[in-house]
Amino acid sequence: MNIKLLAIGKTDNKNLQALIDEYTKRLGFYIKFDLEIIVDIKNVKNLSEAQQKQKEGELILSKLTATDHLILLDENGKSFSSVGFADELQKKMNAGIKTLVFLIGGPYGFSDDVYKKANGKISLSAMTFSHQMVRLFVIEQIYRGFTILKNEPYHHQ
Repeated sequence: MNIKLLAIGKTDNKNLQALIDEYTKRLGFYIKFDLEIIVDIKNVKNLSEAQQKQKEGELILSKLTATDHLILLDENGKSFSSVGFADELQKKMNAGIKTLVFLIGGPYGFSDDVYKKANGKISLSAMTFSHQMVRLFVIEQIYRGFTILKNEPYHHQ
């Protein structure tokens, strides 16, 4: 299985980017992982929320293949403990999914078309985090999940 994280807009904080790079590198020891950034839409000041979500949705959908298994990072998604998330990763691998895609949307969430394409939604927290921080949290949790599955000492209970 391959895992891809899709996110809107670049990370402009160098400290966060260094941590994202570190966990991306670590994750590479367990699975093929890609972080793909979708460029910010230009002239958003001239667009309504709905128009911005629609344009982002079109860009997102253009990055997906018919066989991708899409999981949205959504405040209304299912919450997991780290061990529960590791179990979910194992289920996805056992199901023979070729590419598991996690998606971090733009500031207003996802278009209806993206919701229709999604195979599931997960929530990292009831709290709101910056989109840049969420990237780090997702990658770290995927890494943590694989260390749990391999019974390595990274995660403590």
